[in-house]
Amino acid sequence: MAVFVALGAFLMTLAGGWTAQRVTDRRHLVLGLAGGLMLGVVGLDLLPEALEAAGDEVFGVPEALLLFVAGFLLAHLVERLLAARRAAHGGEEDGHRSPEVGLTAAAAMVGHSAMDGVAIGAAFQIGGGMGAAVAMAVIAHDFADGFNTYTLTSLYGNARRRAIAMLFADALAPVAGAASTLLFTIPEGVLGAYLGLFGGALLYLAAAEILPEAHHEHPARSTLLCTVAGAAFIWLVVGVAE
Repeated sequence: MAVFVALGAFLMTLAGGWTAQRVTDRRHLVLGLAGGLMLGVVGLDLLPEALEAAGDEVFGVPEALLLFVAGFLLAHLVERLLAARRAAHGGEEDGHRSPEVGLTAAAAMVGHSAMDGVAIGAAFQIGGGMGAAVAMAVIAHDFADGFNTYTLTSLYGNARRRAIAMLFADALAPVAGAASTLLFTIPEGVLGAYLGLFGGALLYLAAAEILPEAHHEHPARSTLLCTVAGAAFIWLVVGVAE
């Protein structure tokens, strides 16, 4: 049942990527929406789950929050190192045109989608009702995952075929993750730590890369509205899932 439900996530991810491809003439709106979706996923979905799953404190600070900050700093470090390497080889220091950054970010999205599949499988092991609730939340926000995966890959100068390849990898990841729960399960604390780390990296991409790019050439009110709409959509998804 978990694998069958994960096929819904597969289709929803492809739908999100297809939508991102079709609106290339409104790139600033796409980026504004992607930034809002990423902000909503981090603040309203990933971080609360991480705090619940990895609530132990280290020197008075929840472990999940420490890893959240570490993920943010790690994403910043990776981007700066890649930009410095390009500059050393004669290229312009332009993080938005470093294909490696886009591929790394998309690979992180694929890993997150695989963990979504694991979450579906683990929830169905607890019970059908729990499995259905988790599956609904995953399938709904996998539209945003597909949208963001394609947008992140193409934003940094990767060819369209690479963006599509990463999109399909992201779509298949939940199915593979759900199937893996037939063999093993991930401890709750480890899952919470991962969500905190990934949330920090995703927030960096949204706040330091996607949103500034969205407003760079088109500082329009409509772009801001798309960002707000993206965050509100994730809020709706989380509320319905609860």
